[in-house]
Amino acid sequence: MNFPLLHGLAWDAIIGATLLFPYIAQMPKSLLGNLTAEQFLSDYWQKKPLLIRQAVSQFDWQPELADLIALATQDDVESRLIENKQGKWSCESGPFRPNRFKRLLPTDWTVLVQNVNHHVPFATELLYRFDFIPHVRLDDLMISYAPAGGGVGPHFDSYDVFLLQVGGKKRWRISAQTDLDLAEDAPLKILKRFEAEQEWVLEHGDMLYLPPKYAHEGVALEAGQTWSIGFRAPSAQEMGGAFLDFLRDRIELDGLYADPNLQKPIDPARVPYDFVVRIKAMLDGIRWNEAEVREFIGHYFSEPKAHVFYDSPDEEDSEPAFARKLAKQGVQLDMKTVLLFDDARFYINGETLDAGLDAIEHLRQLANQRRLPPAVYPATLIAALYPCYQYGYLHLG
Repeated sequence: MNFPLLHGLAWDAIIGATLLFPYIAQMPKSLLGNLTAEQFLSDYWQKKPLLIRQAVSQFDWQPELADLIALATQDDVESRLIENKQGKWSCESGPFRPNRFKRLLPTDWTVLVQNVNHHVPFATELLYRFDFIPHVRLDDLMISYAPAGGGVGPHFDSYDVFLLQVGGKKRWRISAQTDLDLAEDAPLKILKRFEAEQEWVLEHGDMLYLPPKYAHEGVALEAGQTWSIGFRAPSAQEMGGAFLDFLRDRIELDGLYADPNLQKPIDPARVPYDFVVRIKAMLDGIRWNEAEVREFIGHYFSEPKAHVFYDSPDEEDSEPAFARKLAKQGVQLDMKTVLLFDDARFYINGETLDAGLDAIEHLRQLANQRRLPPAVYPATLIAALYPCYQYGYLHLG
C-alpha cells in the first residue's frame, strides 16, 4: 500500500533496586536502579552487564501459560517451541494448535512468543519505558515461558538485551568468552563450549542487561517467564542489500550502451576490456547523499514485518467527526505502529508522512509519547492524522 503524502508511559518510579558490577547499592526509582540513563549509557551500554534487583515491581498484566499458548496459536504472532529430549534440541515455529502443548513433558521445554507488545497494551508501555534508547533501535518484547528445568541452552545474541524475570526463579550464568563457535547439529544457535564466569538467580521483577555477543544460559528453577526487551542491530550486509533495493526505485540513469568504434574480436567469447570500461562508466552514475540515507532509514526502520496487519475502524468517522472526537478523546498510536522523524520529515509504518509547519510539534509529541491528549488541533494535523486513522495506524483515545 502506498501511503499518500499529506501536506498542509510516564509511569511511577519503581521502588527498590540492587546494582551489581562493580558494587552493591540500595537506591530505588528507575528501571536502571540508582543509575541515571546517562550513567547507564556511559558505563554499561554495549560495554558490560548490569543486574538490577526489582527493576519492575508493578505489573498491570501478568499472563498465565494459557494466555501465551493462546497468542502462539494466532496467525499474526511469531512463536517457537523449543525442546531438549535426551540432550537433543528441537525447534518448531508457530502458529500452533492448542493440543500441541498437551504432549509436552513435565520439563525441558520453552515456549517463546515474539512481539507481545503488538498485542498487549501493558507490554507496549513497558517496551517504550526503555526510551533512553532511541525508538529506531527498539525491536520488540518477547516472552518465554519455561517449567522448572527449561531453557534454550547456552547462546549469545547479536544485539543488546534486557532480561526481565516475571514469576518464578531462573538461574542465569554469563560469560565474556570470545569462543563463540556453535554446535553443528543443533537447530538453534547453541554454543559448542560455554564456560560461565558469573551466576545469579533472578526472581520476580529482577532484570539483567547483557551487551551484544555476551554468552549466557538461563535455566528455570521454578516455572516462570522471561520478558526479553531486544534492540535492532542489523548487519552491514543486511543494510547494504536493503539500501540498494531502496535506491533501485529511485535512481535514474540516462543513455543506452553504445560502442560505435567496435573492432572485430580475436576471441569472440572473451569479454572485451572496452565493454567493461563502458559498463563501469554507466554504473558510476549511481550516487546517493545523506538526505537519501536519512529517507531510507526512516522507511526501513519504521516498516512493519510481513506478518503485521492493521485493522481499520469498523465504523469509520468522517474527517470532521474525527476532529471533534480528537478534541474530546485524544489519540494514540496502534500498538504495532512505528512513528519516527528526523529534521526533514516523519515516517509511519514504512511510509512518508508530511504535514504543515503548525502540525510538526504535535506530530513529534505523538511520536515521542505515542499519544496526544484531548485538544483542539490545527487543520493541518487533522489532515495528516485522518488517513492514519482510516488505515488503523492510530485510534481515538
